[in-house]
Amino acid sequence: MSRINTNISSLLAQRILGQQNAALNKSLERLSTGVAINRGADNPAGLIASENLRSEQAALSAAIGNAERADQVVNIAEGGLQEISGLLVEIRSLVGQSANGAGLSLKEKEANQLEIDSILSTIDRIASSTSFQGSKLLNGSFDFTISGQNSLVTDVQVNGAKLAFGENRDVQVMVTQSAQHAGLFLSTNGNLLIDGDDPTAQFVIEVAGKTGSREFSFASATTTSAMRNAINTFTSVTGVSATVSAIGGGVLLKSTGFGDSQFVSVKVVNDGGIAGGIARLSAANENTVSAAGFTSYATAQEAVRDEGQDVGAIINGTVAVTNGTTAKLATDFLDVLVELNVSGAQTLQTIDALTITGGGAVFNLGPNVDIINRASIGIGSVASRNLGSASTGYLDDLGSGKSSNLVDGDLATGQNIVNEAINKLSSLRGRLGAFQKNVVGSTIRSLSVTLENTSAAESNIRDTDFAVETAALTRAQILVNAATSVLALANAQPQSVLALLG
Repeated sequence: MSRINTNISSLLAQRILGQQNAALNKSLERLSTGVAINRGADNPAGLIASENLRSEQAALSAAIGNAERADQVVNIAEGGLQEISGLLVEIRSLVGQSANGAGLSLKEKEANQLEIDSILSTIDRIASSTSFQGSKLLNGSFDFTISGQNSLVTDVQVNGAKLAFGENRDVQVMVTQSAQHAGLFLSTNGNLLIDGDDPTAQFVIEVAGKTGSREFSFASATTTSAMRNAINTFTSVTGVSATVSAIGGGVLLKSTGFGDSQFVSVKVVNDGGIAGGIARLSAANENTVSAAGFTSYATAQEAVRDEGQDVGAIINGTVAVTNGTTAKLATDFLDVLVELNVSGAQTLQTIDALTITGGGAVFNLGPNVDIINRASIGIGSVASRNLGSASTGYLDDLGSGKSSNLVDGDLATGQNIVNEAINKLSSLRGRLGAFQKNVVGSTIRSLSVTLENTSAAESNIRDTDFAVETAALTRAQILVNAATSVLALANAQPQSVLALLG
């Protein structure tokens, strides 16, 4: 080294020392923050991926919170419904007690009625007071709102519907098969059931339906109207009603309900010498006799049976599940039950049933705010005026002075109303339970796993690996010390020029 104005060795040592100090500072920063990417320059591509993953983590955490909140809402609603369910069972017991007319005094019936009134009031109070953060859960606030219900639709229940913001959903029902009662035609050879040749003869038949069976004995010369009246006396027992037939001389037996589950069966125990027979009704028109012909009374010792027919329906282009005159569609975007009246269920036609305009309890159970991640469920009012059905009546009909009160009302109808109310409430509890278990519960579990994996991926990109970084720190420390020593030597090296000056 013979030049002193420019110390190339010192400049080199300074550059290397600066680089080693930068590496040392980088390691110290990563170890002190625990993060490998503190700024974009550390890893531009990794920063982009990490920020995207962090955004997904935030969305997933929010979705899990939403699902947990939905679970809490359903729990509160279930608590109210469970209490109402117990009260309905108590009403069922009181109706049964009050039907024991000869065994109860008027005062006891009035006491039972007071208890019914108190229970009805309690049910209404629970329905109006069960809430979550001020939102009423059981008073119909979370029921779906509909408009334009067709007159051919007697009842509708919207259990779920996914609607985009401001969207309406039209519900169209195409009837592809008519609903039919089960039915049999009993030919009586004119108005007289049995010819007068044998006044002691009896025509004995066993009539059976969905709810039970009954044996009837008809003496000689019994009229078809008397036969009809006798059978109709036990309609509540058999589930079979009778009319004097317009088809011909005879009696028409029909099930009280529509559908495949309904049947009418007649077994001839004693034909009484009457000429005639039993015919099934046409599957296309229950008011006409089937082309299959008659089974004579003399050969009808084995029961002749006819079954009803469910309505066939397509709802919004999808084949519906049907029962009697009701059609149900349960898809991810629409869960609805439509009950048609007789005209609607027995005529092949397309019915613009109703329009869903909004409502329902809506929860966002996914990381994105869109219709796919939206879950909705309808929670109708469970007040006493809404528990029951249009065909049987509603629970408030059991109140004092109403048609099915316990003192002087129709207790048979009252019992049917209570049974329908119990079925309706049980159905609602079942739907809420299925929503809580299969939608909310599975969503929480799925999102939790996704959040774990997303967090692991983000951590792998962004977080400091302490094992690797401490090794890098040690290396940087050694190199800084070495570079410092080298710089000192480089700075001292020009002093050797003094030896040339003697």
